[in-house]
Amino acid sequence: MSEMLSQDEIDALLRGTSDSSKPEAKPEEHLDSMESDALGEIGNISFGNSATALSTLLQQKVEITTPIVSEVTIDALRERYPTPHVALRVGYTEGLKGENVLVLTREDAAIISDLMLGGNGIDVDPEGLDEIRLSAVQEAMNQMMGAAATSLSTVFSKKIDISPPLVEVFDATKTQTIIDRLELWETMVLIEFNLKVGTLIDSKIVQIAPIQFGKQLVNELMTATSPQPVVPAAAAPKQEAPKAPAPQQPVRQEVKSAPEVAVSQAEFMPLHAPATNDSIPANLGLLYDVPLSVTVELGRTKRSVREVLELSQGSIIELDKLAGEPVDIYVNQQRIARGEVVVIEENFGVRVTEIIQPHERIGIV
Repeated sequence: MSEMLSQDEIDALLRGTSDSSKPEAKPEEHLDSMESDALGEIGNISFGNSATALSTLLQQKVEITTPIVSEVTIDALRERYPTPHVALRVGYTEGLKGENVLVLTREDAAIISDLMLGGNGIDVDPEGLDEIRLSAVQEAMNQMMGAAATSLSTVFSKKIDISPPLVEVFDATKTQTIIDRLELWETMVLIEFNLKVGTLIDSKIVQIAPIQFGKQLVNELMTATSPQPVVPAAAAPKQEAPKAPAPQQPVRQEVKSAPEVAVSQAEFMPLHAPATNDSIPANLGLLYDVPLSVTVELGRTKRSVREVLELSQGSIIELDKLAGEPVDIYVNQQRIARGEVVVIEENFGVRVTEIIQPHERIGIV
């Protein structure tokens, strides 16, 4: 009797082994309506500050508004971008884990690079996106995403930092694009913004990220905005007042009555008499119209003469303040308060969060 297995028996054994060792497919994740709305709000806040940063760089009015959140597969993405576009890969180094991709049309990228290099952004050639012009787009997007990270730091109440973005012109119809090299994203979240730069650009800018990264943003937002449970302070052991000794039987003693002495409570003059309305000069109102110089200081740093002379348009100076830290508010060179930077329509503003007490101002300039 032969002990050799037939080919059919071998195939059957192999099929059985492969079936039993095949891992179960993980359920695919999706965003619900609440998560989509939350991502839209996060994008609205973060890219609002990005618009301000880009406006400063380009010397043009910039609007980035109306985020639309949706889900897209890699195949649908290839159909969405049949022509070459410019993509920038942005990774997070602190506060968040993951990365995402910004997508611009080549025409928009060409205009942005021309403005960054001192041009007027008119009659630019999208085919002329060489290494220098792509580097200019990369720096513009770096400033944009840096401003967005600062906004997220404020919203999430934690420091968030990014790595410099990587840029390339990609053709989504081909394989091994910047998106393919990120991760195996079966389904991605796609956030689409309207982008307007003066009268030169009226287009779209798209942010693409894994579903897991979108859910991470939502969880951070929920954690930051949910009321923290009030933890009752540990009750300190109460020190019982000394009990009065038990009344003893009075001992009868004859006490001679002392002569009555007039006793009154001692009165002391206050060290600093509080100001009253009667002590305010009647002509104090004349000072109300005196102009005062109000300055908001974002941060400080020191540079050598050589470093200062080497500054040029587009140079970056790192300050001593961390992203999300309060800025200092000065009145006539005297620090009086701290606050946080906000955007009011197209202008920067500051929201006062803390008034410095008078005794803290002594010696502070």
